[in-house]
Amino acid sequence: MNALSELLKLPDGEKKTRGLVHTPAEIAQQPETWQTTFDLFKSRCPEVGDFLTSAGLAVDPRLRPTVFLVGAGTSDYIGQSLAYLFRKAWLCEVIAVPSTDLLTHMDEICAPERKYLWISFSRSGDSAEGVAVLERACKRRPDIYHLVISCNANGRMIRANIGNPQVFSICLDDAVNDRGLAMTSSFSNMVVCGQCLAHADDLKRYEPVLLQLIDAGKTLLPIAADCAAALAKEPYTKACFVGSGPLRAVARESALKLLELTAGRTVTMSESALGLRHGPMAALGEDTLFVCFLSGNRRVQQYERDLLQEIGQKRLARTRVVVAGSAESAMDSLAEHFVAPAGSVAVADEYRAAVDVIFGQTLGLFFSLRWKLRPDCPSPNGAISRVVQNVGIHS
Repeated sequence: MNALSELLKLPDGEKKTRGLVHTPAEIAQQPETWQTTFDLFKSRCPEVGDFLTSAGLAVDPRLRPTVFLVGAGTSDYIGQSLAYLFRKAWLCEVIAVPSTDLLTHMDEICAPERKYLWISFSRSGDSAEGVAVLERACKRRPDIYHLVISCNANGRMIRANIGNPQVFSICLDDAVNDRGLAMTSSFSNMVVCGQCLAHADDLKRYEPVLLQLIDAGKTLLPIAADCAAALAKEPYTKACFVGSGPLRAVARESALKLLELTAGRTVTMSESALGLRHGPMAALGEDTLFVCFLSGNRRVQQYERDLLQEIGQKRLARTRVVVAGSAESAMDSLAEHFVAPAGSVAVADEYRAAVDVIFGQTLGLFFSLRWKLRPDCPSPNGAISRVVQNVGIHS
């Protein structure tokens, strides 16, 4: 039995007392739910295709709209993890833009006369920024097309736009509308939905990748949980996550998960492997856990290995952890811990976010317990909440 299974088997009363009713189950359910998300998208694929054609994605690539991937916090990192894939699949400009930036600087970010498709990610569909940005864009720029991906059919981003031909909504299964504070299965399922969307013109090409992700997720879960549980016994006060390309978004999301679930008691940071040397490396120290999401691209990997080696030689962290796409690529002497799904075949980096983030999520879970917090609601002073509160919208 692995460390996550042990939490899942606790009596219901103990789960409630310790704040473990939702978060462990929502982490554990992920690989199974990815198939459900794929099937849901498949059932709506013809509608999606028609909408994308209306939005201008079927024309010459040089004439296609600029695509914004929109979200806040974790939902922003969804867009960041998908931008590389969308750019490759759709052959147009694709930019991850935080909804928080669009709320304050929409006119400066959106060029006049340019065609846009905005793809918005939101677990609840009720965050003040997301709702306000969508409303404002529909009023100021009625020419912009919007595709909303959410986990809550009753969220305002979906309900308020029923019947609007410029807004198309995809609502995922209610099971992935996480009840815990931290976004876990909602993150990975919106990532999978985004990957489906990138392949909407030929979904059959994506299905083998999905099956590989499901298998990888199932084998990674117990490995990640046991490693995270062991690391949580050590006296880390800081953690640094690095990733390159699309895996940088995984590093950011992992840093956020650990920060949220420990109520800031574990200070976290994230960077690219090359960017870390440009100042942020000064924050590392003997109380730091260093996690590298190792690229499957051999050229990129060389830069990451150089960094891992330097950190080891200079003793800039207490422990190094490598998270890789396959067991074959993980096993070397550059880290104290190796985390990877079983097997020797890894999916490309642009598809790995849903699987790799499991390690960051399990770290957050077990570090939360180490700090005597309740993972379902780990913010004793109410600093953060499941849906961001108290955001005034100013005209």
